[in-house]
Amino acid sequence: MSEARSHRLRRYATYASVSVSLTLILAKLAAYLATDSVSILSSLIDSSTDMMASVVTLLGVRTALRPPDEAHRFGHGKAEALAALAQAAFIGGSALFLTIEAVRRLITPQPVGEGAVGIAVMLLSILLTAGLITFQRHVVTATGSVAVGADRLHYSGDLLMNAAVILAILLTGWTGISAFDPLFGLGIAAFLLYGARKVAREALNVLMDRELPAEERERIAALVTEQPDVAGMHDLRTRSSGVGAFIELHLELDPTLSVAKAHDITDRVEDRLKDAFPGAEVMIHQEPAGLQDDRLDHRIADGQGVDDSAVVRGADGQGGRG
Repeated sequence: MSEARSHRLRRYATYASVSVSLTLILAKLAAYLATDSVSILSSLIDSSTDMMASVVTLLGVRTALRPPDEAHRFGHGKAEALAALAQAAFIGGSALFLTIEAVRRLITPQPVGEGAVGIAVMLLSILLTAGLITFQRHVVTATGSVAVGADRLHYSGDLLMNAAVILAILLTGWTGISAFDPLFGLGIAAFLLYGARKVAREALNVLMDRELPAEERERIAALVTEQPDVAGMHDLRTRSSGVGAFIELHLELDPTLSVAKAHDITDRVEDRLKDAFPGAEVMIHQEPAGLQDDRLDHRIADGQGVDDSAVVRGADGQGGRG
């Protein structure tokens, strides 16, 4: 996929998110005024935070897609992770407010009216939300966007929430027990907190430059070491920027090679990695095979007791083909 199309999909996903959340806020506000249901209130609160989070996501994605400049030579990709972290804060705050309201309704029960109106609005919400997350799933698959992925996770939870609201209204109407409504509200609040924790963890992984998953690091190592004339590699470092990946490694080559030949081999390795990881920034440092020097792999092994570089170096530590 071209970079231009990737950027366009990210923008469309944020526009769709804001449009859907605004529509649902208006519909749920009308339903809450008609029913006075705490379950619908919980869904209205969630849609309101969705709106704020979607706006933050829109701004974050717009910033993240800006090209590198003099002050940000690594680009602006982490703006997406910051937007996702803001989403987690919105979700956590809405869950706290909902918990307080649900407890108040348990202490002072209130009847739920106009259940049919509430159910109709929740069905509308389910249809719109299902369409949105289907599009967001396509965007995340195509672009790997952290912010859109966080937004999709939140809206995926909304599907369960809307179904729970419908069930709460039906149970309250069938049994006349008003406690069902706030109890479902508490359950929804717990679900929101769980989602906020997951979103925050993923955003912090990007902000803290966490390594790419082990299977992707192993794939990188395999792609590099299977190239002809490559003796080995070490000090592989990876991270996600939110809109792409950064891959850095030391490439071990025959010390008798000419500079031009070594450059050609390095270019071939770099192209292979960029084909496998579209949008990645690849930085390769060339070294003569067999050189004994201070290495990040060794420092990590000494500090943790685990040599993560085993997948990219020979058993003798001399940089044999892996």
